[in-house]
Amino acid sequence: MSLASETRAAGAAGGYHPLDGGTLPDYLAKLENCASILGGNPSEWHVDEVGDGNLNLVFIVRGASGSLVAKQALPYVRLVGESWPLPLKRAFFEHEALIAQIDCVPDLVPAVHHYDDVMALTVMEHLTPHIILRKGLIAGNLYPKLAEQISEFMAQTLFKTSDLHLSAKEKKQRNAVFCDNDALCKITEDLVFTDPYRVAELNRWTSPQLDDTATRFRNDAELKVAVQSLKEAFMGRAEALIHGDLHSGSIMVTETETKVIDPEFAFYGPRGFDVGAVIGNLFLAYFSQPGHAGNGQDRVAYGEWILTQIGEIWDRFQSRFLQLWESQGQGDAYVAGLFEEPDSVAAFAAYRRTYLQDLFHDSLGFAGAKMIRRILGLAHVEDLESIEDPDRRAACETKALALGRTLIVDRKTYESMASVISCARQLQGGDEE
Repeated sequence: MSLASETRAAGAAGGYHPLDGGTLPDYLAKLENCASILGGNPSEWHVDEVGDGNLNLVFIVRGASGSLVAKQALPYVRLVGESWPLPLKRAFFEHEALIAQIDCVPDLVPAVHHYDDVMALTVMEHLTPHIILRKGLIAGNLYPKLAEQISEFMAQTLFKTSDLHLSAKEKKQRNAVFCDNDALCKITEDLVFTDPYRVAELNRWTSPQLDDTATRFRNDAELKVAVQSLKEAFMGRAEALIHGDLHSGSIMVTETETKVIDPEFAFYGPRGFDVGAVIGNLFLAYFSQPGHAGNGQDRVAYGEWILTQIGEIWDRFQSRFLQLWESQGQGDAYVAGLFEEPDSVAAFAAYRRTYLQDLFHDSLGFAGAKMIRRILGLAHVEDLESIEDPDRRAACETKALALGRTLIVDRKTYESMASVISCARQLQGGDEE
């Protein structure tokens, strides 16, 4: 029996079975709060399976008076199939992360209406008329509140789940809950930090246009050493509860509202991984813009808007993080009572700035790693994949790879996000302003 079959058999023994459009209404009808939200007769509820991700089943259920989203884990990686088994317990970690995030930023994550540990199922708020940020960036939409709200999400969650805010005991207890999410951490360790730099069966890229580039990256000793240092940080630095997969496909938006979804990769890791994921995916969107130009639109102005968001996200994040540290830094790290006399106040203020600069450099490195894996690894992004002309797509990807490499290898030479944006603009071929 395969490991996937064994996992399914174990789940079935405890009552687990995958739901579908026919069985989900009967399940939800037994949950008073969910049935009340949907309203009407369960036989008339409409179910759409909308999961376009790599791992899970996702359903939208619509009733007479409302709608819900039901997300159920499968015992394998959906993108690959049963040959890649995956524990159902990832649904538990997602639920725990959602509850922690709701505690920090209730307005920036979906409400949770029900969780079933046996069924590996979470029923939550249906976000509407929100769309996935990645799709909005491909369409060229503007989101005036994006920078403000995603930076608030990161600052709040990455501060309030850390030793800067929590007692050492509480931080250790929270960390212990997520230590068992090793299977999803292993996916990140392999797909982000290892596979793009070696011959791996599941790697793919725009071929033959990027064949030589892929070979060059596999043979780039300086890059590989730098990437492995990032991997060590990812595996060993339990700084805060990180989302773990905070790309533009895990953010839903309207013009006025931002919501973060899908934290099943959550664990206690380096803060810069979340910040870098957001920044890296926005840079991928930026470099994809020439590939989406047409119909009288060159997308140059929209690309500049994306760069503005990147700069604003970092500026807002670091400002808000420092504000939280100054006002709510009651954790067991950097005990506030030690820094009351004028010299200590000044020294601590200077140290906080250095601390944020180190976080900035971490974020750049992780951003670069996320960019490279989306071009030379397994799971790619629609921003680039939707560019039909392979030559045009490869041209966009080549520029993104160049920035990704420098963000990893040269990350400590950048003093500000403005300097990174200037580098991106030069690679894109625009004029510096």
